[in-house]
Amino acid sequence: MADTGMGIEQERQQILDAQAQGTGATLKTFVKLSGPGWLQSAITLGGGSLAGSLYLGVLGGAALMWLQPLAMVMGIIMLSAIAYVTLSTGERPFRAINRHVNPVLGWSWLIATMMANIVSAMPQFSLATAATQQNLLPDLALNDTTEKAIIAGAILVLCSVIVWFYNSGSKGIRFFEIVLKVMVGCVVLSFMGVVVKMTLTGSIRWGEIAGGFVPDLRLLVAPAATFEPFFEGATEEFRAYWSGLIVGQQRDVMITAAATAVGINMTFLLPYSMLRKGWDRTFRGLAIFDLATGLFVPFLIATSCVVIASATQFHAQPGPGLLDDSVEATPAVQAKYEGLAKQRAAALSEATGEEVGIADLSEGDKRMAAMLIQRDAFELAQSLAPLTGETFANYVFGFGVLGMGISTIIILMLINGFVICEMFDAPSSGTLHRVGSLIPAIGILGPFFWKQAAFWLAVPTSVFGMALLPIAYFTFYFLMNQKTLLGDDLPRGGKRLVWNVLMGIAASLAAFGSVWSIWSKLQWLGMGLLAGFLVLVAVVQVLRKRPV
Repeated sequence: MADTGMGIEQERQQILDAQAQGTGATLKTFVKLSGPGWLQSAITLGGGSLAGSLYLGVLGGAALMWLQPLAMVMGIIMLSAIAYVTLSTGERPFRAINRHVNPVLGWSWLIATMMANIVSAMPQFSLATAATQQNLLPDLALNDTTEKAIIAGAILVLCSVIVWFYNSGSKGIRFFEIVLKVMVGCVVLSFMGVVVKMTLTGSIRWGEIAGGFVPDLRLLVAPAATFEPFFEGATEEFRAYWSGLIVGQQRDVMITAAATAVGINMTFLLPYSMLRKGWDRTFRGLAIFDLATGLFVPFLIATSCVVIASATQFHAQPGPGLLDDSVEATPAVQAKYEGLAKQRAAALSEATGEEVGIADLSEGDKRMAAMLIQRDAFELAQSLAPLTGETFANYVFGFGVLGMGISTIIILMLINGFVICEMFDAPSSGTLHRVGSLIPAIGILGPFFWKQAAFWLAVPTSVFGMALLPIAYFTFYFLMNQKTLLGDDLPRGGKRLVWNVLMGIAASLAAFGSVWSIWSKLQWLGMGLLAGFLVLVAVVQVLRKRPV
C-alpha cells in the first residue's frame, strides 16, 4: 500500500535529524511537513458541516458556538489514537481489530463505514442539486423532477469518472481537485468576510459570541434563551408546543454538527491513507501534531464564521415576506410557512375540539411558524449578501456548496473502495476498488425522496452517522490497550493514563450522542437492537480464540 520513493525517505530523515536536535527543531520540521491534517480538514468541511453550522446559527444563535469545536477535539483525540496504533504496527486496522480485539467490532466498523458512506452521500447529492437549481440555474424552464434528474445524473457521472481515473495521476484530475478546493475556499473566505464586515458595522455582539463557546447542555432539553421573549405572556400550551418543536430540531442539529465534525468515515480513511503514503512509527509525532493543528484550526475558523453569520441574520428572524408586506415571500418560503402553520392549527384543533385554520392562529403562533421555517440554499445564500450583494452571493454560495458536495461524494466513493477491498482482503487499488467506489452512488436518490428543505436532509442522515460512531471510538480504545498488538509501543505509566482518560471521555460522549440518537428515533426497538449487538460482542469475545 505504500508509495515508495525518495520523498518519503527524505521526510523520514528530516524528522529523525530534528528529533536529535530537540523539541524546537522537531516542531519546526513538523510545521514544514504538515499537510495530511489540512486534507482531513478539507474533507470534514463538506456539505454536512456547512449545513450543521448554518442550522446551529439559525436555531441556537450564538449559544451553540461550543458544540463543533468540542466535537472536533474529541474526534482529534480518537484520530490521534488511530494514527498511533496504525503507524506503530504498520498493520491494516481491520485485520488488527479482528485478531486482537473482537471480529464483531471489526466487521461492524467495516459495515458501519459502508452504510455511513451510502447514507452520507444522499445529502451531498441533495445539497449539490439544490444549490445548482436554486442558486446557479434558477431559470431552467424544466419541471422539478427533470431538473433534478439531469443535475444529479451529471454530478454522478462527473464523480464516477474522477474516481475511476483517480489513481492515474493525470494532470486533469489534479487540476479539477484544485478547482473544487477553490470553490469551497471561496465560500469559507466569504463567510469570514461577512463576519469582518458585520464587526465593522457593529452588527455582531462579540461578548455573546464569546459566551457561546461555554458548553451548555441545557439546550438538549430547552430552547435557546433568545426565544424566551416570544414566550412571555403566552399560555402553557403555546410554550409547550413551540418549545417541543424547537428542542427537537435543536437536538437533531446538535447531533448533526457533532457527527459531521469527525464521522466514522474519517476513522477509516485516516489509517489507510497513512499506510498508503508509506508512513511508519517515525511519523507518529507528525501525524498527531498535524491533526491537532491542520485539522482543528481551519475547521474552527470556518465553522465559527458560518455559525456567526447565520445566527446574526436568521436566528429568531421571520422568513422574508412572511410577516412583512414590504417584500414578497417566495413560493418555497410560503409553502414551508404554511406547512408549519397547518401543523400548529391541527394541534390546536385536537386540543380544543374545534376546527382551527391558519387564519385563526394567533399572531404569536404565526411569528413562531415564520421564524422556524427550514431555510434552503437560496435563503441561506443571503447570509453572504452583506459582503457580496444578493446576486453575487447566490453564485458564490452555489458554486461553493456544489464544490463541497462533489468533493465529499468523491471522498465517500474512494473510502468505500477501500472498504470493499478490505472486505475481500485485496489491494486497495484496481478494478475492485473502482467497483466498490460506485456503491455510494445510491445516494443519487436523495434529491427525489426528500420534499422538505434539501439542506435539512443533512440533519437526519447525520443522526444516523452519530448512532454508528461509537463503534469506531470504542474499537480503537480497546486496540490502543492491546499489548499483543502494540508490544513495546504500548503507552505506559502517565502516558497510558492520559491516553485512556482522553479516549474514555471522547468515547463516552460519542456513546451518549449515539444512545440519544437511537432513542429519539427508534426508542425501545432501538434499545433492543443495541442490547442485541452488545450481547453478540460479549458472546464472541468469550468464545473466540485468543491470539497467540
